[in-house]
Amino acid sequence: MSLSLFEHPVLAAHFGDEALAAHFRIEAEISTMLTFEMALAEAQAHEGMIAPEAAAAIARACENFAPDFDALREGVARDGLIVPELIRELRKTVPAPHDAHLHFGATSQDVIDTSLVLRLKMVLPMLAARLENLIAALQDLDERFGHNHLIGRTRMQAAMPIPVGARLRAWMMPLSRALDELEDIGPELLQLQFGGAAGTLEKLGDDAAGVAARIGFLLDLDVPQTNWHTQRDSIARFANWLSLISGALGKIGQDIALMAQNEIGEIAMTGGGGSSAMPHKQNPVRAETLVALARFNATQLSGIHHALVHEQERSGAAWSLEWMILPQMVVAAGASTRLGAELFDAIERLGAAE
Repeated sequence: MSLSLFEHPVLAAHFGDEALAAHFRIEAEISTMLTFEMALAEAQAHEGMIAPEAAAAIARACENFAPDFDALREGVARDGLIVPELIRELRKTVPAPHDAHLHFGATSQDVIDTSLVLRLKMVLPMLAARLENLIAALQDLDERFGHNHLIGRTRMQAAMPIPVGARLRAWMMPLSRALDELEDIGPELLQLQFGGAAGTLEKLGDDAAGVAARIGFLLDLDVPQTNWHTQRDSIARFANWLSLISGALGKIGQDIALMAQNEIGEIAMTGGGGSSAMPHKQNPVRAETLVALARFNATQLSGIHHALVHEQERSGAAWSLEWMILPQMVVAAGASTRLGAELFDAIERLGAAE
């Protein structure tokens, strides 16, 4: 068994989401870190803090940089994070005297957090599009089968007949609300992190506001009134949103797994999973995995709330706990949307004609 099913060489085909996982690979992380460093230098040149030639030299170095991953591993083992060694390696490629201007006024957290935000900026539209497709698929199922009937069940006991459309709407509305909530979550989340060593941008003096505004413009990120080094509530709200998505799809998966039981037979689907011992079976593996992913994200959400507790002006412990959890939550939510779409496409019948 792998340390993570989301990156397992085989199991990730079912449990993972390659399109989203790609944004959390080291190549994507370093690329967005270099994007921040280029924007920082260009902003400082725009504000007259450094010469345009220095910004151009830093940009060329970032564009042509080839990471030494062995050195980065050694650096992380020593420093606990990637940026110090990354800057040391990058500085070697910037000609003097321009190398002195690289990373000036910034800190590792500015680089790491802004890198994360830049990648989430690409992730959010992907998840939004998937939610729209899931909602459309449920609406299509409602048009096809909503007039059929099935036995409504309360507390897992037969209650009375209900139209299939009633259950489909109960599946759809949480997804629709999650899509609406993204209008608030996105702007709050996609903000520049730029505070310098202790959050005050003390090295930039009177130029701090202008540099921050220019970086935000270059990266197309909102610039908050103050840095959010220790204010992780936007991350927690995003993680909660991810858990709501996987939870909504987990409820659908649970319902479908129960509807697919042989003695109930309220749904007909293609492409069930096979059994090594019982060839006649078609297991509802996608539905079951939706339940597992929902429970996984619900469990991880507790850890993200623990990561809210940052001491003073920066926490190594709370911050690194966030690194351990958030990428997996994104990929779990992504896998839920992918499996949900596959599951809806496989449905051939819901309920029974009256």
